[in-house]
Amino acid sequence: MIKEDILVVEDDASILTGLADLLEAEGYGISTARDGEEALRQYDRKKPSLILLDVMIPEKSGYDVCREIRRRDETTPILMLTAKGQEVEKVVGLESGADDYIVKPFGVNELLARIRAHLRRARVKPPAKTTEPLAFGDVVVDPKTFKGQKSGKPFSVSARELSLLRFFLGHDGEVVERFTLLDEIWGVRYEGTTRTLDQHIAKLRQKIEDDPAAPRFIQTVHGVGYRFSSRP
Repeated sequence: MIKEDILVVEDDASILTGLADLLEAEGYGISTARDGEEALRQYDRKKPSLILLDVMIPEKSGYDVCREIRRRDETTPILMLTAKGQEVEKVVGLESGADDYIVKPFGVNELLARIRAHLRRARVKPPAKTTEPLAFGDVVVDPKTFKGQKSGKPFSVSARELSLLRFFLGHDGEVVERFTLLDEIWGVRYEGTTRTLDQHIAKLRQKIEDDPAAPRFIQTVHGVGYRFSSRP
């Protein structure tokens, strides 16, 4: 079996060493960086299978590193590590292109479970995706440019938001459980990451809904998940 490589970016030497030792003991190949510039150099050299990326690092922030990698690479899983629990920090991380966020301090088992889940998802070759525009209501999204318009007003979508829209349109009118969406879009099947999904839905509603607080297209089904309806 080919060893999967993980790039760990963390400026705290003790945390960096602990993470590297843990992941090496699990059989992963490890490369490390303690600042944003070195993180990008290591990414270019190693082309890792997954990136653990601390938010607060010198030279370039974790957000900036994430954005730069995403301009070149839409598929390598990026898990943001943050000591901050505020909603705005999580939203910024996800909007930068991160696949998930883990708030410090975190449990070893939780961290390893998320890494395994994201690596497993990344191994699966995605089905061919149409490049035809996605259209519903007064919204049109072009998958080739990751740009959309609502009533003529432009907006951008992330790769994850585009995947969500594709899935919703393929299940128009259906109630979809959160874990189904996580499994289909992220490949993550445990309670700890439902907030990741909810953050993406919240940001998507800001772009496609007339009133995000009273959504027309992506409706919450409490205790279950979401229903997408392309019709009024």
